[in-house]
This record gives sequence, structure tokens and C-alpha cells, in this order.
Amino acid sequence: MSKQNGRILVGNLDESAKKARDFLMNKWPINDVLDWAIAFSLWPPHFTTSCCGCEFGAVAGPRFDPERYGFLPFVSARQTNILVIEGTMTRKMARAARIVWEQMPEPKFAMVMGACAMDGGIFWNSYNIVLAEEIGIPVHVYIPGCPPRPEAIARGILELQRKIREGGAFNIALSESKFEQKPVDFYKLK
Repeated sequence: MSKQNGRILVGNLDESAKKARDFLMNKWPINDVLDWAIAFSLWPPHFTTSCCGCEFGAVAGPRFDPERYGFLPFVSARQTNILVIEGTMTRKMARAARIVWEQMPEPKFAMVMGACAMDGGIFWNSYNIVLAEEIGIPVHVYIPGCPPRPEAIARGILELQRKIREGGAFNIALSESKFEQKPVDFYKLK
């Protein structure tokens, strides 16, 4: 080992760790294992604002058993990686959704379920309705319905897993994130 190659061991530990991470992340078998692991460990804090939460509860039951697919609901946003927005989101709730989104670790994904969360539903022309895209949350999977059936929610989970396995978790999370992390003025929305 030459002096130049030996410097990595005696240099800055943080810099060495970053070099090792970059080296390993460029190897395709490691990326495949990482994508597989992330696809089968989707932990959502479901953000219930309307009636779609009942259907989410039905999916969590023994008939669909999402735990076998690695889909486990959690309470704390800091331990989760997929935000499920269910139902109508008002300006007040938009603040909470944005806070939850910012607390989640990378790579993070968002799933929107129900007509109200997708386009406002029956409240589409209300002054107080906000969509996820308007507050800087990139949506990766849309689940239509009013409310969506449990089968549709299970299919949405499988669709997100397919996207992660085929496209790479970090590539999807970063490429579909078209929004800058900037402050949102909630009073100027709509």
C-alpha cells in the first residue's frame, strides 16, 4: 500500500467514511440489496384527515396482512419512510403534514389516497383546501377512490415497492423530488 493509499486510514474519519460509502454505493449488488431492503420496510405514519383512515385500518387487518410485505404503521415520523396522506388537507393540517415530512429520514416517499387528497374531492373549490404538491411534498403513488377500497390500497403499496425495486430508492426519492426545501407561506396558498 502506497503512502497515498494509506492516508485514508490516518486521515479524517468522516471523509474516509464518505469515500467508503461512495465506493460501495456505486456497486450494483449493494444497490440491489439496498433497494430490496427499503422496498420491504415501508413504515408509514398515516396522516388521517378524513374518512379514508377507516379503509387504511381495514388494510392493516388480517385479511390483507400488510406486515408480510414489510408495511408496518408507526407513530413517530422520525422512524418512518412513507407518508400516507388520507383525505382532505386544510391549511392548518398542511403545516402539520409539512412538519411530519421534514422529520422523516431519507429516502422518503409519499402516497396520497382518496379523491379528497388527490384533487380536493367534493371540496375542490374551497378556499381552505391544500394539495400535497402545493406544500412541497412530492407524491409517488396516487390511490383513487372515495374512499379507496382496501384492495386498491394494497395494490398501491405493491406499486410503490415495484417502483423502488426497479428504479432505486434513492433515485426515485431524489428525482421525483421536484420541490426545493424552502419555507411555505401557508397564508398565500390559493
